Amino acid sequence: MYYSLRSACTMTLFLRKKKNVRTAVSLTLVFATILMLHKLIRVDTNFKDTKVDVKRKWCGPTCKSIKAVENSSQSHGNGLVPVGKPMPTKWDVKSINCHENSTMKTQAWFRHLNPRFHEFVLHRHCRYFPMLLNHPEKCSGDVDVLLVVKSVIEEHDRREAVRQTWGKEQEIQGLKIKTLFLLGTPATGKDTRNLQALVQYEDRTYGDILQWDFIDTFFNLTLKEVNFLRWFNIYCSGVPFVFKGDDDVFVHTKNLVELIGFRVEENKVENLIVGDTILEAKPIRNRQSKYFIPKELYDKRYPPYLGGGGFLMSSQVARRLFAVSESVELYPIDDVFLGMCLQKLKIVPELHLAFRTFGIIKRKVTRLNREPCFFRNLIVVHKLVPQELLKMWKLVKNEDLNCARQVVI
Repeated sequence: MYYSLRSACTMTLFLRKKKNVRTAVSLTLVFATILMLHKLIRVDTNFKDTKVDVKRKWCGPTCKSIKAVENSSQSHGNGLVPVGKPMPTKWDVKSINCHENSTMKTQAWFRHLNPRFHEFVLHRHCRYFPMLLNHPEKCSGDVDVLLVVKSVIEEHDRREAVRQTWGKEQEIQGLKIKTLFLLGTPATGKDTRNLQALVQYEDRTYGDILQWDFIDTFFNLTLKEVNFLRWFNIYCSGVPFVFKGDDDVFVHTKNLVELIGFRVEENKVENLIVGDTILEAKPIRNRQSKYFIPKELYDKRYPPYLGGGGFLMSSQVARRLFAVSESVELYPIDDVFLGMCLQKLKIVPELHLAFRTFGIIKRKVTRLNREPCFFRNLIVVHKLVPQELLKMWKLVKNEDLNCARQVVI
């Protein structure tokens, strides 16, 4: 501190004696500021102009079908694993042809396995299922960002809140955004027929639901991942970016679009997958947790993976994830399964502090988790019930909201 004060005093005396030097320094700072502003204006203008040639600039030569990618001489160098057969032009799974793998029952480790995992292990080889609701037209035309939301049939109010807020189909800074919801079928014992009739009516109204013929359970969330990745490769290979999230998150879509613009300017799109990255996690052994994993199923640290509340990826990564996923054994936690696929691709997901999948203050009940000024500066916040989402969206969009002080958490 002494030397810092001494240096400051010396500089002050020098500048007092040399007024012309101080004037020169001031002019230099002004000139540097003008240059910086000019640069920022150019970046903003360039981003607004990306729509003119969005497919060429964002995807480049890699915006092609998965079959073409597999045949490329560089495929294996990119960590891409061939799927072994050409992609169909439409969803071709017409019936459920999935029987339990009874040979598992003869293995010692299976007999010691917690019974709640038996059905999953016996049917783990079953990947793709018939579609009950399909909307390939969603990706036709000039679509730039596809918002994909995991939901279940009973959560009508959550889907409606998303449609009214961040999931509204719109154009932001020249980028066209479309939305889809991913559903399975109701669990056994529920009013299956009426629930299915309701979701079909909802889909006739909005035309934004993809539904597969497998029961919507926690362990089957991984089926949503692999079935969507396959669907995307069939119908949406030309869409540059995909955001995948839950139906109980807040997403600031304008900030999401700006993040895309920054990654485009930095030429960091090919391996782009970004969110709330979780590192060095271990399987949870607490039997009371829904994330409980017995040692018989997995007994080492997890690879880096993204919190499933919401993450952004480029279409290049989505296509490569699909290709490699077919050689990765299904895992009952969908977030970790994608991490396993990324590990095989040698891609480490990017951590971004604007993705808060555990809330703004992690695992704490605090008023700060409901502060609209924080939400305005973030991209994803987990988790909100529909009423909270609608209220927070209104507050964040209010032009009279004064967020003069910036707080870094």
